[in-house]
Amino acid sequence: MPIYAYRCSSCDCRKDVMQKMSDAPLSTCPECGKETFSKQLTAAGFQLKGSGYYVTDFKGGPKKPDEKSEAKPDSAPAPAPAVSAAASPVTSGTA
Repeated sequence: MPIYAYRCSSCDCRKDVMQKMSDAPLSTCPECGKETFSKQLTAAGFQLKGSGYYVTDFKGGPKKPDEKSEAKPDSAPAPAPAVSAAASPVTSGTA
């Protein structure tokens, strides 16, 4: 069963209540008795467990090699690009 956070707008009473999802929301404050008790919007607190999710898929296990980054053993490395004579500085042996 989910736990809902409630707050009274009159006396600022705050309370967490475990209710079925099908139960009607509470409206009467347990402290002051006024009809100003309402549900608050809160973050969901849950954990994803079980085989096939996070613990077994992404946490530390052996990694599969990436096809693009893996070098093929049969192929030779690509040659370095040639530098053109116009791009390289010319130095003379005499000063």
